Amino acid sequence: MTQNPQFHQLPDHEAEIIQKIRLETHDKNLDNISRTSAYLDFYLEYPEMIWAFLASMVSRNGGYNMCDLEGDWFPKMLAPPIRQRLFLTYERANWLIFRDAFSQLLLYSYSTKKSTPMFHLLRYFDVSMFMEKEWKRFWEHGDKKRLMTALIINEQNVIHNPVIKHPVYKKRVFNTMMFSFEDYLHFSTVLFPTCDGELYGASVNGFKSISKRINLGKRLASILFDHRYYPLFLEFAVQTEHTASRHDYEQYFPYGKNRDTPFLRCTYPIIQHHFHQQGDWYKERKFHKKWFSQELNHRHPVHLTKWYKKKQKQLHAMISVKNLFTSD
Repeated sequence: MTQNPQFHQLPDHEAEIIQKIRLETHDKNLDNISRTSAYLDFYLEYPEMIWAFLASMVSRNGGYNMCDLEGDWFPKMLAPPIRQRLFLTYERANWLIFRDAFSQLLLYSYSTKKSTPMFHLLRYFDVSMFMEKEWKRFWEHGDKKRLMTALIINEQNVIHNPVIKHPVYKKRVFNTMMFSFEDYLHFSTVLFPTCDGELYGASVNGFKSISKRINLGKRLASILFDHRYYPLFLEFAVQTEHTASRHDYEQYFPYGKNRDTPFLRCTYPIIQHHFHQQGDWYKERKFHKKWFSQELNHRHPVHLTKWYKKKQKQLHAMISVKNLFTSD
């Protein structure tokens, strides 16, 4: 964890809060399971923090993508080094976003308890100046939807250089034929399940573009908090333990479904991450006002149950055909 050079000039009570937040964020940033749970628990305690519920549901999908790599199907298509690189890409992005965002949420929690804004301390957590301004604005005006959009904008900028643009990930993951193929076919989709066995969501398309990832985040938020669906998604989140196996939601399908992806904690070790100072993205990158626009265009249906089952069959058929031609 980084130390700001002026840290020791802070009043004792502020220095103590910083240390507590760093420790709690570090403890809960263990793996995809702990992150998903921490986001949901925070939302249930502070329901005005709607981004936290969105983050929890998107984090579930990150876990599903990780476990797919070691399930019944992907090992037949992807070699172990490729699967390991993909897992580390998901894990690194997950870890970086949580490290940045959860400290913000905890600082908000302390601010509410002390009835005074403490957002000037965000710089001690390597958080962008952009979010310091947005938290102060939220404290004054209480616009929770704008704050959620700001957090979506921030998180995608936070991972852009250290993950999307990182030379290793860029060369070995995002510029590979395999990733382009999956991106094009929309096999990677963020799903919001219900306990009735229905799936809603949106496709991840054009993942390398910041603007497209931000747009996806806003589209997902509009689905998640749609008054018709929100109670169903919340029921699923509260009642369904997150194991990161797709069986978490496939168990609710009519006639059930055999589990073909493993549990995350039985599959992957805990990864020890190191934080590399990146500088403030807000100072280094052009900010686009359209990122705050609430104009959304759902070009595809958001009810994805049939689509998902069809895509799964296509994926399995494609893998089976590939194995047929590559086997002796």
